Amino acid sequence: MTLKISKLNKKYNDIRIFTDFSLEINPGLITCILGPSGCGKTTLLNIIGGITSADSGEMKGFDARGMSYIFQDPRLLPWKTVRGNIEFVISGDISPAERKEHSNRLLRSVGLSDFAGYYPSQLSGGMRQRVSIARAFACSSDIILMDEPLKGLDLTLKQSIIKWFSELWDSDKRTVIFVTHDIDEAILLADEIIVLSRLPAQIMAHEKLSRIPGSQNNNDPQLVRTRQVIINALGDLSGYNKEN
Repeated sequence: MTLKISKLNKKYNDIRIFTDFSLEINPGLITCILGPSGCGKTTLLNIIGGITSADSGEMKGFDARGMSYIFQDPRLLPWKTVRGNIEFVISGDISPAERKEHSNRLLRSVGLSDFAGYYPSQLSGGMRQRVSIARAFACSSDIILMDEPLKGLDLTLKQSIIKWFSELWDSDKRTVIFVTHDIDEAILLADEIIVLSRLPAQIMAHEKLSRIPGSQNNNDPQLVRTRQVIINALGDLSGYNKEN
């Protein structure tokens, strides 16, 4: 069932974020909401997740869906170990042995099997983000929402995390909606890319990719073409490409 947002309106004081904004999101894909800082990306994600309420509009297909989150800040529980953070969100109706096996599989998937007993304060920023990815997949959600989870990480680490995430997603295929201002992140990770304008936000481009999960090939002709379409869509945003 396609997820639909129709005639969404939202403003903060006199700043209008969305005016009759409509969008369809295909289930079972990774959809990226791309745009400059302050264009309403996070507001849209928070409305989808029920964190922020819309002023008006219709949301179809979201109410009955469980959601898990990956934020820029991993937001791990500091008093729990890596394993404890993952097992904390696993459904309670399975046996302890099954719970441990599930967490072991996820830890292997993000390369953290040797750190199961560590606490968040003992991990690097990239490792904490890998734990938050494993935790999102441990949760029995239908939709994963991601708010710039790779911001501030160096390129090599970004590419590694994208690979781990893609491999986890490929065995799962749940709906993912993530926001970023980084064109390369969007191209490497997304099946569909929706480009937003400055406020009030409008859709400037909607690109579909035939992505190979985990692929890091930036020189693929389709990706090169998609990148140029996105750059053209963002062309009136002064300095955007220099900043990203």
